Formats: sequence, structure tokens, C-alpha cells
Amino acid sequence: MNEQQNRTTRKNSAVTVIGLGPMGQAMTRTLLTAGHPVTVWNRTASRADGLVTDGATLAATPGEAVETSDLVILSLTDYQAMYDILDGATASLAGRTLVNLSSDTPDRSREAATWAAAHDAAFLTGGVMVPAPMVGTEAAHVYYSGRGEGMEKHLATLALLGTPKYLGEDPGLAQMMYQAQLAVFLTTLSALMHATAMLGTAGMKAAEALPELLSSADAIGDILRAGEKNPGAALDAGEHPGDLSTVTMMGATSDHIVDTSRSLGLDLALPLAVQAHYRHAINEGHGSDNWTRIIDSIRAPR
Repeated sequence: MNEQQNRTTRKNSAVTVIGLGPMGQAMTRTLLTAGHPVTVWNRTASRADGLVTDGATLAATPGEAVETSDLVILSLTDYQAMYDILDGATASLAGRTLVNLSSDTPDRSREAATWAAAHDAAFLTGGVMVPAPMVGTEAAHVYYSGRGEGMEKHLATLALLGTPKYLGEDPGLAQMMYQAQLAVFLTTLSALMHATAMLGTAGMKAAEALPELLSSADAIGDILRAGEKNPGAALDAGEHPGDLSTVTMMGATSDHIVDTSRSLGLDLALPLAVQAHYRHAINEGHGSDNWTRIIDSIRAPR
């Protein structure tokens, strides 16, 4: 497909968006701006008011919304919401591509792909890796997985939402990547709040503390990449060389964080969880290995 055909496809193909929370609204506006006719549906119809003003069409029922487009994008609370909304519209699903950008588990994504196939619909799982205000920007990217035909057919349209990163045909893999990314994100957020609370006990305002802490968070990637060998490659090879840092050294640091947090009267859930990883590795005789050895107890907890 040449660029002119791509532009025509992006401008003319109809899209349905079901679910009009902040993410669904952002996607709808991005598609409208690109020239797509967009039909929307939401349980609370008033959420569509601004979108209708911007040019979207509000469907009266989920079935009507599905029937207007070959591409149906879902942005819902979870996958159960998809069944609740579309179970009465399954007769309209045949030949269409469902792209579910809702958060849930990989297994539920696989079950949804089987459900869609039973109704002769293609199915893609997706994970949007930016907040709603960044949808459609150069910073946006979206992970997808599922049968490649649906991805190829609608690639130009989906690319408007963010750079598509296709992970393969397993419909659970994009959801797995999404959850893995959020595990890093949410844990980092909790760590930032814990550290801010620590500094607050010494009288430092959050406005002073957070810029310093965010600098550390920003530097983590550079620190991990600074070694001679890619840490991921070393993990894949089962190598944990303790030449730069060891489980014992990092474990001692985790002990100090627990002790400090306890003395300050702070919640210990996060520091105790981190400490447990290092203590397990030490108890297994891996104190001289690199800190990456803690992955053993994460992969196979007692």
C-alpha cells in the first residue's frame, strides 16, 4: 500500500469506539482529527456529548455501534465489561476486528480471542502505554498481539493512536507486556511516595524532594545499561556476575531502608517486600552473585 492509499484509508475508514472514559475520548478525538468517521457508544450516553459536538456519531445500542464499522475499539474497565456490552450484539460481530485496549489478565485476553473467533470476528489485544493526554502524539506507543490479519488490515488506523508494537499471535502477550510495564510503573510510583515520606519526616517538602528522587529514577536505565554486558542477555544466559554489586551488598541496603522506615513510623509493606527478595537469595547461598539473582525467588516463590 503506497502513502497516498494509506492517507485515503486513514481518512475514509469508519471506526467504532466503545467506552468513553478519558482514554476512549482521547482515541476518538485523535481518529476524528485524522478524518475518520467515528461512531461511539457508552453506558452513560452523556459522556459522548462533547465528542458528538466534535463530529462523532452516538449509537443508540452496542449492536448499532458495531454494525457501523469494520474496526471496533474497546476501552473499558476490564474484559468482563466487553461481554456485558456485546453479548447482545454477537450477531453483528462476524467479519469485524475487535481491538480490546482494556486492562485485564493474559488468560482473559486469550479467552476473549476464543470468544470472538466463535462469532467469526478477528481479535487483537492491546495495551496503550501512555496516559490519555498523550494518545496520538509521537511519544505514544501501543502493544498489540493476536492474529496478524487484523493487525495488517487496520495498521494505518491503529498507528494514529501511537506507534504500534506487534508482539505476535498469542493474544495474551500484549496484555502480559502491558501488565509487566505497569508492574515497573506502579512499583516505581510507590517507591517515590515512600521515599518522599521518608524525607518529609526530616522536614523536606515534597516540592524539594521529588525533583531529586526523579533524577534517580531517570538514571536507573542508564545505570543498568552501563555494564559491559546487557543485563537482559546475562539473565537469559543464567549469569549473575557479582563484580559491580552483590546480593549481600544490596541486601544490606534493603535492611537499612527497613530499619529507617520502621524508626520513622512509615508503612513497611514495600521495603519488607524488597528485603525478602535479597534475604531469600542470601539464604540460598547466592550472596556473592549480582543483585539480578533475586529473580529466582520471584520466578519460584516458596
